[in-house]
Amino acid sequence: MAPQKSDFRPVESAAEKRGAGQTFDDLDLKILRVLLTDSRASAREIHFSLGVSTSTITARMGRLRERGIIRGFTASVDFQKLGYELTVVTEIHVSKGKLLEMEREIAKAPGVCAVYDVTGEIDAIVISKCKDREALSRFTKALLAMPFIERTNSHVVLTTVKEDFRLPI
Repeated sequence: MAPQKSDFRPVESAAEKRGAGQTFDDLDLKILRVLLTDSRASAREIHFSLGVSTSTITARMGRLRERGIIRGFTASVDFQKLGYELTVVTEIHVSKGKLLEMEREIAKAPGVCAVYDVTGEIDAIVISKCKDREALSRFTKALLAMPFIERTNSHVVLTTVKEDFRLPI
């Protein structure tokens, strides 16, 4: 399902819209929109969709990859259908200034989808997928066994209303 445009849109500056000092134009945005809808779209398919030569599309996609705007191509997967019954949001409290080291280690763990530094009373938030309660228990105990993790607070997601990191651009 493609991302939908919404009236709820944050105000962003022209520099933010262009990607932290990197410039790209409307054609780049159009290419990205097509790829967000179908990451398997070939340069030829994009050519037909946008009416721009295949070589131009290929060159633009290459530049977008080189600049790190396109980080990869992936499928949108229903992990529940693959047996991952639980989505878990874990709050983490870290001691002794070892936040970045700890986050890098957690990011390597199987099932971890996202690791965020956050402001507020907690230091980090981890989003993970677990096949069952036993897997969640092992994951939580592994976190608590890591040096410098003082405590965790896990929230099991009951219902997923929306889970799509493709934003309308």
